[in-house]
Amino acid sequence: MTSEYLDGVLAIERVSFPTPWTRHSFLNEIYNNNFAYYYVALAGRQVIGYAGMWIILDEAHITNVAVHPHYRGRHLGELLLKVLMQEAVRLGADRMTLEVRVSNRPAQRLYERLGFFRAGVRKGYYNDNREDAIIMWKHFFEENGLGTSNYYSGH
Repeated sequence: MTSEYLDGVLAIERVSFPTPWTRHSFLNEIYNNNFAYYYVALAGRQVIGYAGMWIILDEAHITNVAVHPHYRGRHLGELLLKVLMQEAVRLGADRMTLEVRVSNRPAQRLYERLGFFRAGVRKGYYNDNREDAIIMWKHFFEENGLGTSNYYSGH
């Protein structure tokens, strides 16, 4: 993601979240946060989805994933998440976490399908309505019984 894509990102952000990030927030993430990695999905030159994460030491934290309403239901969110997972492993992460609204069952099902598991709840996490967030984790590597680890895709 670069600033040239922000108009499209912000349009998706506004229709996807009750408290959307601002242009300044995205600019700060992509240009000033050394832990941040953001990606866009394009149809031609139109932004149709985006996803971001922070990599801190060996952990990846998904900050946001959103798809333009006209492109939902086409597995684009899943593709963006798989890109994040691949990049996280490439950048040295061995696990990934995220928060998801308790009411967002479609997202929870997607995360579970990709190997994330529920690890806890953050009470009143979302500022707009004080909704709880489910904390989910995914481990990229599992012990193989030989004292070493194998990559684990969750499938």
